Amino acid sequence: MNMNNTFGKKGWTLERIESLEGKTYLITGANTGAGFEAARILLTKGAEVVMLNRNAEKSNAAIAELKEEFGNEAKVSFIKMDLASLDSVRSAAKEVNDTIPQIDALICNAAIAQVPKQKFTVDGFESQLGVNHYGHFLLINLLFSKIDQTKGRIVVVGSEGYKMGLKTIQFDDMNWDKNYHPNHTYCHSKLAQIMFAYELQDRITAAQKNVKVYVCHPGASATSLIENSGGLRDRIIFGLMSLTPLVQSAEKGAYPEIMCATENEVNMNQKAYYGPTGRMQWTGPVGECKLESFAQDKTIATKLWSVSEQATGQTFQL
Repeated sequence: MNMNNTFGKKGWTLERIESLEGKTYLITGANTGAGFEAARILLTKGAEVVMLNRNAEKSNAAIAELKEEFGNEAKVSFIKMDLASLDSVRSAAKEVNDTIPQIDALICNAAIAQVPKQKFTVDGFESQLGVNHYGHFLLINLLFSKIDQTKGRIVVVGSEGYKMGLKTIQFDDMNWDKNYHPNHTYCHSKLAQIMFAYELQDRITAAQKNVKVYVCHPGASATSLIENSGGLRDRIIFGLMSLTPLVQSAEKGAYPEIMCATENEVNMNQKAYYGPTGRMQWTGPVGECKLESFAQDKTIATKLWSVSEQATGQTFQL
């Protein structure tokens, strides 16, 4: 089932982006894949981009590549942040708040996927939930006030995987000690991200704040996500899939997050879910996709919010 595309038959395209001079965008996981392509696209429109990445060497190489393309005057920089460490997230958020004058959009792009065996973050969380959800939950919390000051946006990059797992949050075993599974546990983390985003929308409305939150997904894109964290079997399978029309380029995978961060002319629905609208929502024109109802279960989302505050040790201030 596909939605009627607000942007027409071709869907949303880069031509819709106007000048972004004077705007600043933060992107997690921006040194490779869709995050890197998002940075490149934003720079073509004159924006400033701040990468939030865990690997300094790869980040500096990415910045060097972008400056070679756009010139040394390109406004692109890097702040070290490891989403697997709450202390690292706090340190990076402090640096952002102290040194970055404004945030027009925070794009929560970074993720790990299909980790073959159960691993834990330094704070003791199952690694996929810890990185994909808890790390971003804390980051958004700590940067929210600055985003609100500019009436900015938060873009949560989900995954079609949200509907391939348990279809709910496993509160009785958040670390998956009893039933760890590389893909189901990944799907659990992405569902948590999506449910948090919609709950955040509701709380922003109730608090009469100015921030907009959008949820999107990249479809099936040729990025290094599985290569970096998945097991050998998953890497081989995705590598073969990448040679077929079932998988699109990393650049096209970046289109939904760029759209959510920049689109102004169309009144985008914050309760929607954006991404490729073609076969299985893996590729195709970018627009509004079908969202499964369980992703907006208010009772589960409210409980997840409380669990996330407790896990991160940070009450969310709105």
